[in-house]
Amino acid sequence: MTRELKQEFTLRITQANKTQLITILYEMVLLYLDEAEKALEEGNKAEFKSAIRKIRGCMNELTASLHLDYELAQNLLQLYLYVNRELVQASSHFEKENLEHVRLVIGELQKAYRKIEDQDRSGPVMGNTQTVYAGLTYGRNTLTENIADPSANRGFCV
Repeated sequence: MTRELKQEFTLRITQANKTQLITILYEMVLLYLDEAEKALEEGNKAEFKSAIRKIRGCMNELTASLHLDYELAQNLLQLYLYVNRELVQASSHFEKENLEHVRLVIGELQKAYRKIEDQDRSGPVMGNTQTVYAGLTYGRNTLTENIADPSANRGFCV
């Protein structure tokens, strides 16, 4: 993942509500799947395993966020466990087929969550984040993002 993408994800995460956070995690899984497939095509096993570890990290976050009191969460848990099994198979056998299974499941889940994203009217999960304004000033070929009051206390105490 490029530095710019990491910054973009960081900004989106700081402003996301609960549903958007899940959609972002799905998006990250799909991005890491692209990296894993590219590494597999190039024969770079170390990069492949690194991408798989990152995907599994995202899946661990998704699994930990489930409220297992609900039947839907139980169903999602089964899908997440299936994805983890496929990732283990892909990691041990270096097979693209397992990654395609993961892509199919996560892609469908992402589509579903994107549809319900608009219905979630809750505010951002993170509080006391810096406000970022994009487009207030710009250079010849760049867009400058300004952070409002960067020296303000954001709730951290020492």
